[in-house]
Amino acid sequence: MGEKLTHMSNYLSYLYLLTPLHTGATSNEGNLMGIARETQTNLPYIPSSSIRGKIRSTMEANPSNKVESGSFFGERIKNGNQPTEGEVWFADATLLLFPVASYSHHYLWITCPLWLSRWNRWLQNQNLAKLIQKSRLAFKDIDTDKKAIASVTGQQVFLQGAILKQEEIIQFHTLDIVDKSENIWDIFKQIPDGNDILQLEEKLLILDDQDCATLVEVGLQREVKIALEENQKKVDRGSFRSQEAIPSETVLFFPWGMKPNKDDSTQTVRKLLVNTLNDRLQFGGLEGLGRGWTETKTFELITNSEQKEES
Repeated sequence: MGEKLTHMSNYLSYLYLLTPLHTGATSNEGNLMGIARETQTNLPYIPSSSIRGKIRSTMEANPSNKVESGSFFGERIKNGNQPTEGEVWFADATLLLFPVASYSHHYLWITCPLWLSRWNRWLQNQNLAKLIQKSRLAFKDIDTDKKAIASVTGQQVFLQGAILKQEEIIQFHTLDIVDKSENIWDIFKQIPDGNDILQLEEKLLILDDQDCATLVEVGLQREVKIALEENQKKVDRGSFRSQEAIPSETVLFFPWGMKPNKDDSTQTVRKLLVNTLNDRLQFGGLEGLGRGWTETKTFELITNSEQKEES
């Protein structure tokens, strides 16, 4: 990171939620404080503007970095001056793994071909591509009636109110995806584990896209906040609201990248940015309630052409 960049350098960052995350919605209905959702899927996500804003404020918290951060992120409209283009870009953070309560296994993580495909747009991992293909084919096969690919064992698997029977599940160890010298779980090795809580080799299920979306909707954290009248344990008339949040133990990811250096004036912030995205960060609203703490890990993306050059 100390060398001057002469080409676009792209990264993938993972967010393991240590506490529930509330991201402001574009609109609220009644007394419901909703969360940001994708227009096309209605799935929760973190807008890139929120990510960029949080990281920029973190960088600018140190006064000695403020001028350099302005050049790196782009100058805002100020004193009649026009905004300038920055040297860094961020995409939205989308779901990769979602925790679901289980009467039979305490809790499990779910994912689906849609989420894995979005992830592999950036990873370009051949074994992951095979896993996605196997999943899609299995869920389309009417004759076998398979509903999940899982590392979970048992006669039945409970997922919130749903029940999966043993004959409806394909076990991970039966998949012919990787060579004998490889481990299928290496696909997931970069993901932070929340201090050894994430145990995918025992607690992962790949479900159909629609089933996954349904369980996410059921599994979102919802709390009702009530205001009491002053000096009385009595509800203040109409003073209540319901808040949504993405639950802790969820894993999201987002790609981002840095453009080539215009000069050497942003070297310090570039290095600090990568360090910051390998530390704990707090995103979203309700910070005073401890919402949005994440364990963050970042890896540089290597394209197929770069891999060929190295080999």
